[in-house]
Amino acid sequence: MVVVGGVGVDTIVRVGELPLPVEDTIKVPPIRRYVGHTGNGVAMGCHTLGLRTHFADVIGEDPDGEFVLEHYRRAGLPFSHRTDPSGTRCAVNLVDGDGQRTSLYDGRHPEGMVVDPALYEPLLRRTRHAHLSIVDWARGALASAVALGVSTSTDLHNWDGVGEFRQAFAYGADLVFLSAGKIRERIGSVADDIFSRGRAKVVVVMDGGAGSYLCLPDRLVEVPAVSVERVVDTNGAGDSYVAGFVYGYLEGWGWEACARAGAMAGAHAVRSAGTHTSFISADELVR
Repeated sequence: MVVVGGVGVDTIVRVGELPLPVEDTIKVPPIRRYVGHTGNGVAMGCHTLGLRTHFADVIGEDPDGEFVLEHYRRAGLPFSHRTDPSGTRCAVNLVDGDGQRTSLYDGRHPEGMVVDPALYEPLLRRTRHAHLSIVDWARGALASAVALGVSTSTDLHNWDGVGEFRQAFAYGADLVFLSAGKIRERIGSVADDIFSRGRAKVVVVMDGGAGSYLCLPDRLVEVPAVSVERVVDTNGAGDSYVAGFVYGYLEGWGWEACARAGAMAGAHAVRSAGTHTSFISADELVR
């Protein structure tokens, strides 16, 4: 499996409540930094599940870039990269006492960035599945994967079902994931649009603790969330869901079993503090 795009460094600040009150100073618990962002979550999730996984992205020649490289050396996850003067993507995530978050995202890479296909095309030629994060230059990787006959997935996150930037991913991937946040009353119509205008086999709408919606061309299935004793941190839960679902898909499971696997992987993630600090294993998932 190949994951293209979507690594960065997250600074996690735990706060009492969101939104924050207007104060000059707010005392918080220790502030932590993690390698995170969506591509990292999917890649590490699939790697932990035992899928042979290779990650490719653009980082900076900076301390955050070195932090990323050392993280993958320790994890044993193959990581191909190019560097850009704009640096490594970053985010500051505020997490309240219920584990809910607000992310302040610094994408920093310039609009229209061009990345040499040599970064990803050799990987795509020897994989059976590619997950494309919604970074601008990954459009080229998606087109290459489709041309090579490789199955694909993408996560549109909080897409509103209209915005042009994510349409190439929405209509170009085989497995399409997105959050319910901006389409809550339009889940069925947005899924129908993706099916009619794209190549999707399935559309999965994730709704956190309320569960998820498995949208197929002929039906919509509500998938309940997996109950957990306490939600510590929701950072990365959606990425873990995607990894669990893709694992089931590559194992040949049915769609509903894939969705249950995603729900289980997401539930595992929210029990740990920080971004992408704990991923479910294949043994635990199957049990």
